Amino acid sequence: MREVLRSTNPADIAFATALLAGEGIPAFEMDVHMSVLDGSLGILPRRIMVADRDWFIAASVLADNNLGERP
Repeated sequence: MREVLRSTNPADIAFATALLAGEGIPAFEMDVHMSVLDGSLGILPRRIMVADRDWFIAASVLADNNLGERP
């Protein structure tokens, strides 16, 4: 698996997950429950991971929607 997005903004994470689902790319959100460690301040970023074979397309989809960097 490869990281396609890292963000502390929950709206960006939800938008990116919806974009990837719309393209048929399965994504897995990591570090969801890390807020327990930071006291729910939201200072620890969440990551969206995709399979290695889907990374290029996923990164391109997110970059087209101003999320993440162009591969």
